[in-house]
Amino acid sequence: MIVRLAEERDFPGFLQLAAQVEHWFGPMVEDPGFHDAVHGHIRRPAALVATSSGPDLLGGLLFGGRAPVHHLHWLVVSRQARRQGVGRALLDDAVRRWVRGPAGIEVVTFGADHPGATASGARDFYLGLGFTPAEAADPGPEGGSRQVFRRTVD
Repeated sequence: MIVRLAEERDFPGFLQLAAQVEHWFGPMVEDPGFHDAVHGHIRRPAALVATSSGPDLLGGLLFGGRAPVHHLHWLVVSRQARRQGVGRALLDDAVRRWVRGPAGIEVVTFGADHPGATASGARDFYLGLGFTPAEAADPGPEGGSRQVFRRTVD
């Protein structure tokens, strides 16, 4: 697996990843706002991808913010690559590239009562990476509950 900065040629791969999780996060593949966000992160550069020998992306990440608070805007791992360390590798690379401690990283993920909280493994994933649950966030576009998770980087 290789983690690298995303390039414009990776945009279709971001849409393929988004299609796999729209049932949890709401519409993205046809959403011009999502398209603009991906293109903007690629240009900054603040987007990473995980690849292997095949044409499809294993995962993608959109990152932002500045010390003292950084934001993990979007992280998706393809169905076939989940639970293989891809998400951890993407986040570790983002921290190495863009976070200088002391700082914090925030991510908004599913609330404990959201069906995707267990099915996606997102809450356990972030807990395993040292994030702690914080306050509730605005509901997602599909109406499900959301919660902020935070992690401190020294």
